[in-house]
Amino acid sequence: MSLALGNTRTAQLPPNVNRILLVKNLPFKITSEEMFSLFGKYGAIRQIRIGNAQKTRGTAFVVYEDIYDAKEACEHLQGFNVSGRYLVLLYYQTNHKPRKTNLSMEEERVEQLRQQYKSMARDDDDGLDG
Repeated sequence: MSLALGNTRTAQLPPNVNRILLVKNLPFKITSEEMFSLFGKYGAIRQIRIGNAQKTRGTAFVVYEDIYDAKEACEHLQGFNVSGRYLVLLYYQTNHKPRKTNLSMEEERVEQLRQQYKSMARDDDDGLDG
């Protein structure tokens, strides 16, 4: 059994795996103690940040000391039922940057799509459908 544990600790992890988990779909009334109790089963936790603003309610960040503990928690708690809500766990991507868009080009593309679909709608209204 210890041999199997040793293999998992030395196995190379995918690049998206890190020690910071983004937890979604949490009950709004969950406490820090409940979070530590739930996530602490899988290893030492450095920090838990629970969202309390209107836009961040129901989400939290859980930071583990060890990346393998975070991986194990993510695997075991994905879809776990907490107070009637099923947890969604993701690895936090620190290098994710929103794509910059050129507003005028995007407006032009939307207008082209509108014209395209408007002409398609006219073709459908020719009475051939039955």
